[in-house]
Amino acid sequence: MSSAAMYGDALFNQIGAGTDEHFRSAVSSTTGVWVNNFDYTNLDVNNLWQQCYIGIERANSLIVNINIPEMDETNRQAILGEALFLRSYYYFLLVSYYGGVPLKLEPTTNINTISIPRATDKEVYTQIISDMTEAEGKVLTLVQLGHASRVGKTTVQGVLARVCLTMAGFPVQDESKYAEALSWAKKVKASGEHSLLTEIVGTPDGDNNSGYSQVFVNEAQDKYDVHEAMWESEQKGNRADGYVSNGRIGNNIGIKFTGSNFADTGYCYGNLRITERLYRLYGNGDLRRDWNCGKFTYDANAKRTYLAASKIYDRNAAKWRRSYETLYPKDKNYTPINFPLLRYSDVLLMLAEADNEVNSNPSAEAYEAVNMVRRRAYKLPINTANALADIPAGLSQLNFRTMIQDERSRELCFESLRRLDLIRWGIYVSRMKEVATQFTASAGSYAYGAIAGNNTAERHVLFPIPSGEISVNKAATQNPGW
Repeated sequence: MSSAAMYGDALFNQIGAGTDEHFRSAVSSTTGVWVNNFDYTNLDVNNLWQQCYIGIERANSLIVNINIPEMDETNRQAILGEALFLRSYYYFLLVSYYGGVPLKLEPTTNINTISIPRATDKEVYTQIISDMTEAEGKVLTLVQLGHASRVGKTTVQGVLARVCLTMAGFPVQDESKYAEALSWAKKVKASGEHSLLTEIVGTPDGDNNSGYSQVFVNEAQDKYDVHEAMWESEQKGNRADGYVSNGRIGNNIGIKFTGSNFADTGYCYGNLRITERLYRLYGNGDLRRDWNCGKFTYDANAKRTYLAASKIYDRNAAKWRRSYETLYPKDKNYTPINFPLLRYSDVLLMLAEADNEVNSNPSAEAYEAVNMVRRRAYKLPINTANALADIPAGLSQLNFRTMIQDERSRELCFESLRRLDLIRWGIYVSRMKEVATQFTASAGSYAYGAIAGNNTAERHVLFPIPSGEISVNKAATQNPGW
């Protein structure tokens, strides 16, 4: 999960960039997933597929051998639940990016049985729901676990809400799943285990000045707050002890600093920059903007230069900042920063989205879920109505849906969710074209950022089945357009 092919790098960088939130700032970047100019031989497409099936193989082996060791039965069932969940999560990634895939539920024992036909996307989702539902009844709670690098009961419930929302959208379009998504999100809320982080640790420093930014400072410092950070991809150390960490969080994404003395700031290539669309989504007073959209750059001596309001495209995607790392010495390229896979704010926004679809307009509970997220963003008491932060009352279903689509970007930008969100909403191609037009019209020297949108076509809602799979699986078939 934490490998460079997944949440260590690619899913927010090579695969995750090139949406309406952020882009890779290199005029020479003309091929790759991030500019939608690639084919089935692409390394990122092949590596993601491979890493998912490696995870599935390990989970399958654990599941079939779970009864062999002598151990406490409660722990045995919890471990089995985690294995079932992880297998299903890998399949969720696969079906989201590639469509129907070979459904392999037993460990490999014979290399002559590796040619497996693709299951349909509905068949894969049926297995995902089955595994996750079984896992939900077996795993421990996050309170019992005490940290978010393992899977707790509410983690499973929150991810099930995400799975069901995805099934309700494109391409499966099973709208009955909105009600199931709402039910799972409400279970997380009703557990009483989760809340939004609203306070910072220590003294405000001008950058970390709200509970929102503290979430990501905690991830840089390996501090667990399971009330909000419900599931994280764990990264280990600084490689000084010989253990290998693959995380590039804060190194490829973060505020650029490539000077030789990076002991304090940490070394960061700053490859990822924000779009104008993301920047302009934030209202005045929304503290998330200047945290997510870096408001300064570093010179070679780590001195800050603050950016003028007009320099939008010079702003780095800055959600994770190496200056907050507390593990020394800092490795040049690899960081101990954890990556969020599920946060409670996401659950609240999913609850509101599903509620709006189930009821044909938003209920009071849906409004309150969104407003809690927004009040935290303005550093206001989250349980008290406030006109500055709260969304307008009386929105239609369509207007509330559009608001949720924008709020997810404001809150969850760069967290490896946006591409798949745009696809399930059925607006990926049209949105990428809109962003390309904006780049061309107003980005100046960054106008090359339009390349991703200009290249986007209907076939890009799914990746091709990788060349590595096509070459060894005689039963494999390719996706349309590839």
